[in-house]
Amino acid sequence: METQARLIVDVARLDPGGERYAGELAAGVLDLSDSGILTPAGGIVYDLFVQLLGPELLVRGTLRQRLMCVCVRCAADFEGEAADGEFMTSIEISDGIEFIDLTEEVREAIILALPGYPVCREDCKGLCMTCGVNLNQATCACHEAGHSDRWVALDTLM
Repeated sequence: METQARLIVDVARLDPGGERYAGELAAGVLDLSDSGILTPAGGIVYDLFVQLLGPELLVRGTLRQRLMCVCVRCAADFEGEAADGEFMTSIEISDGIEFIDLTEEVREAIILALPGYPVCREDCKGLCMTCGVNLNQATCACHEAGHSDRWVALDTLM
């Protein structure tokens, strides 16, 4: 599959019954800030059906973006995915318009599908706040050594 920089639809030559557009957009179109938490692992894979209905261009299909993520609980690297299985957009077509660029619509849909709180697994235990050990891989002695009494007053309120 060839990676493209833009997703352009030739409205003037579009089949009256609609056409399937499938391919991959370059990951650079996402223009994600360098947070280190989410990094694209390949391009945006799209499978769309594009149809001209009167003065509108109707686009429906699926979008997928593989990601390399850092778990916000335990800081482990893992592979994730942002996907929109029901992507749909409608664009009004003016007279004389021959080409429509769908890149921005696809970009926005993937950004909205990005995980806001990426975790390696639902039951991730995270890191010990005292010693920093990954609690998914080992248990630490911090909790056995004693706990802080600074919250005891709040415990009595219940």
